[in-house]
Amino acid sequence: MAKAKKVQRNKVSSLEKTLSSPVSMKAAKSETSLDKLEQKTKKDPVIGILIDARVLTESSDDAREFYNQSRFGSVAESGKVELSLLEGLYLMDRGRLIVKSESGRALTSEAYIKKARKTEPNFWIRYAVFKDMRNRGYVVKTALKFGADFRVYDRGIKPGEDHARWIIYPVSEGSTLTWHDFSAKNRVAHSTKKRLLMGVVDDEGDCTYWEVRWLRP
Repeated sequence: MAKAKKVQRNKVSSLEKTLSSPVSMKAAKSETSLDKLEQKTKKDPVIGILIDARVLTESSDDAREFYNQSRFGSVAESGKVELSLLEGLYLMDRGRLIVKSESGRALTSEAYIKKARKTEPNFWIRYAVFKDMRNRGYVVKTALKFGADFRVYDRGIKPGEDHARWIIYPVSEGSTLTWHDFSAKNRVAHSTKKRLLMGVVDDEGDCTYWEVRWLRP
């Protein structure tokens, strides 16, 4: 039997403590490796090119720092870093990346989002959850091979060092989910030995999380 636990906004639940400990969710977010890197030195933004459903950066040490420090994207044989559309927008928002079209024109965030939505209709909902978890200091990677949106690693853990702790499904607050779909998501989490989080995004882009676990009656 699956049991859902909500992270309420007016009451800190055990899950909320897990996600935000030792500071409150409304307090300052934990310092990420990207924050530390930005504090050390102010560098010129890395240049990337939007190609279909990915962003391909220049081949430089600064670009590879995205992966080495915070596990953004993956490093190609060419030395360039391949970023997902979500990672690309996040780094743009942080002022660390300038994304250009294949014709060489710099893209604004609005133009980037417009193009991304053509590829991923649920892009903005997914980005709200991705950004929220990244701001908390967690490494967030795709979980398509598990049949989920994201897999999330505990703070201080990078892919390859240990397994992800959660898989997350971002959903809009006004959307509906059938029991069949809900059960399927639970089975995916259970079979991969990960905890299931439903990331619910409201109209203002704020995220609330439901953690679902299997209990034996």
